Amino acid sequence: MINPAPFIDHTLLKADTNERQIRRLCEEAVEYGFASVCIPPVHVELAADLLYGSGVKVGTVVGFPLGYVSSEVKAYETSEAVARGAEEVDMVIHVASALAGRFEAVGRDIRKVVKAAGDSTVKVIIECFYLDELAKRKATEAVVAGGAAYVKTSTGFAPAGATTQDVKLLAEVADDRIGVKAAGGIRDWNFCRELLQAGASRIGASAGIAIVNGWNQEEFDR
Repeated sequence: MINPAPFIDHTLLKADTNERQIRRLCEEAVEYGFASVCIPPVHVELAADLLYGSGVKVGTVVGFPLGYVSSEVKAYETSEAVARGAEEVDMVIHVASALAGRFEAVGRDIRKVVKAAGDSTVKVIIECFYLDELAKRKATEAVVAGGAAYVKTSTGFAPAGATTQDVKLLAEVADDRIGVKAAGGIRDWNFCRELLQAGASRIGASAGIAIVNGWNQEEFDR
């Protein structure tokens, strides 16, 4: 299998993330050839400066991790992040709206963020842990209708993260209209490979280096 690095968003979203860690994260992203870094909004400007011309995109999060701020606040967070250099934005839906079957409201939330993002890529976190299969299907359709580029499984802050079953389901519903990002609890190459084979086109992980090293070891052992 090909090198997974170009599919990985090298992620650091801990509450105590500092500038030194962001500098190191960006160095690692360039060294390994990751798709992007996914970092707290407060560090976007620094990362944009560090990664300028590298080919590694700057990603951040809005409405994160609970998703229950208003659409207007999410849109403002998005416009601020883009103005500071964010090329990718991972937003969280209002999960309670999805649980209540109010998918039109979910779609409006997404559309406002997509509009605020302009040319930047929007990935929509539906937090699969809380949704049944029907809600996952309808939420994915709302992501497609909302104009986002990816549906994403998880924030990594819920009791459980990505599963192969969820990725297969989201990929089936997305049907190549949008990408699928798997995130949450992806710590090694074996699991990453399963998710890519299941239909994920992007992987969010803080263990990107361990994943790539695992792939390298497998290639060496062939």
